[in-house]
Amino acid sequence: MVRQYELGWVVRLRKQHPCGGTDWEVVRLGADIGLRCLTCERRLLMPRSTLDKRLKTVVNV
Repeated sequence: MVRQYELGWVVRLRKQHPCGGTDWEVVRLGADIGLRCLTCERRLLMPRSTLDKRLKTVVNV
């Protein structure tokens, strides 16, 4: 089942980013999901299937 994401959602991943942050904002939708670290502002693209596996929780909807 494909999980639905919305722009602006803040998600928490299972592993910590090297900067120490765990919360990410969804900034792009498509086959790849664009995420922005809320601690260091680093941006990355992650395949939707990988994000589904690494997702711990949605912080705010």
